[in-house]
Amino acid sequence: MLLKNIILVGLGGMLGSILRYLADHFISHERFPYSTLLVNVLGSFVIGAIMGIAGRQDDFGNWRLFLATGVCGGFTTFSALAWQNLQLLNQQRYTTFIIYTGSSLVLGLLAVFLGYTITK
Repeated sequence: MLLKNIILVGLGGMLGSILRYLADHFISHERFPYSTLLVNVLGSFVIGAIMGIAGRQDDFGNWRLFLATGVCGGFTTFSALAWQNLQLLNQQRYTTFIIYTGSSLVLGLLAVFLGYTITK
């Protein structure tokens, strides 16, 4: 891996994590996780837009690393899940899409339950 790529992703991830923290801090989530919903939807929109631009511009690689992998990755990993699912649908890999989406949700919930239960 190139050091430059690592730095681009790291700086973007730091910015995304700060933005995520600010969203959680300023958006009420007492009765409903509005901040998480907003972050996931906004991150998914942004990664879609970035990848759309990157697909049309050959010289967008550094920006893609910084914005999509870094900022969106630090802001929400849900955006990466959403992008990968769109890719599977575009490739008409419907079985893989169903398995990936279902297992991500079910195994993710199971993992957080187990982690919480074990450490409680």
